[in-house]
This record gives sequence, C-alpha cells and structure tokens, in this order.
Amino acid sequence: MEHVLRPIARMRSDFSGKFGIPRQAGIVPELEGLVVFEPEYRIPEALRGIEGFSHLWLIWQFSENLREDWSPTVRPPRLGGNRRMGVFATRSPFRPNALGLSCVELLGVEERPGLGLTLRVGGADLMDGTPIFDIKPYVPYADCKLGATGGFAADAGESLKVAYAPGVAEKLPVGKLEALTAVLSRDPRPRYQQDPRRLYAMDFAGFTLRFTVEGEKLTVREAEPPDGEGEEKKE
Repeated sequence: MEHVLRPIARMRSDFSGKFGIPRQAGIVPELEGLVVFEPEYRIPEALRGIEGFSHLWLIWQFSENLREDWSPTVRPPRLGGNRRMGVFATRSPFRPNALGLSCVELLGVEERPGLGLTLRVGGADLMDGTPIFDIKPYVPYADCKLGATGGFAADAGESLKVAYAPGVAEKLPVGKLEALTAVLSRDPRPRYQQDPRRLYAMDFAGFTLRFTVEGEKLTVREAEPPDGEGEEKKE
C-alpha cells in the first residue's frame, strides 16, 4: 500500500538558499533554527516529555532537489566532485525519495504567538521552509556507536580563518555574527573551486554576503541588507 508523507512541521532558519548551509548537522552548533509545526500538529500533548532529551533526529525533505528520476551513483563534493560513489554510501540530496536526516540539539520548547509550541534547535543544516516529516528523540546508548568509522567522510575537514572588510561586520544583525563566522569557517565552497579571484555570494539572515578565499583565509568583502532596510534596522 502506498503511503503519502505529509509535513508535520517546517524549519525556520537564516538560510534562504542552499549555498552556505553546513554539509552536516552539528558541525556549526552556533546556528539556531526554529521548528514550527503545521496547524494540525500544534498539539501540546504531542511534545510531552521531549524536554528530557538533549538532541533530536529530524527527518526532512530535500525540497529544492526533487527529481523524477535518480542515479545509483553521485559525485560527492567531499571528494572534489571527481569520483563517483554509490548514492546509498553518501548523504547526497539526489536520492530516490529525497529524504534527509539530521541530529540537532534541543535548546528549548517555546510558545510563539500564532505558532503554538515550537522547538528551538541548534546545529541544524536545513534551509528556511524545509518540510519536516518526523521528529524522534536521540537516544545516546542506542544512537552513539563507539568505534564507528566514517569512510571517506571521517572528519569535518579543515577550517578557514574568517575576516571582514572594514565596516562589513557592523552591518550584520546583532546576534548573528558568531554563527555566520562559524558557518564561513567551515568553507562553504565546493571542494573543486579554489580560485582566489572568485567572488562568492551567500544569503544569510536576510543579507547577501560576498566573499573571497585565498589560501586558508576567507574575507567577507560586502554585506548587502534586505531591500528597503537601512543601517538602523539591525535588531
């Protein structure tokens, strides 16, 4: 029998586009997001006991990567896009059912006007508006496997030193600079792009950022605020 999955919630995050989103959940713990339940699932009883868990599993959809067909092999950016691996040996978004799995930290259960109870989470790797199909508690004794190996993705990769051109950091929203710096330090570029003259653009917290990378240093050159907003609207 065919079963239709319906979103129970959607993610609210600072990423309005795919570029720059951390490659895995948890590698940028400074990032905060909000899980907002769909109206029919805004039932307090459904969250009873969830505060006892420090972390949660989110099962969600790569909604920006939906395709009619699929390929049994993909080119992981981690390998420079030059080698093919089996799709089930990767976390590629191009999958038969386009489902993602993320472990996030539960920072709080909060009542929001017009939204009911929401989940404030840390370390999420989801774009704003991402549909979430299920939420399950992270159980340490079962989910943490000592001695587990990570294949070709055994570590999070090298980090970059992040700098801001004069006056750029001051334009950014209060409270977002630490998370942005952590995101950029993880090097959002595809592994095969190493041109120091290239100017990259990334949307974060309503701003469009432009940066370059030379060696181990990433420099944010520009930060454009949302249309119609001035310097005074930083709160």
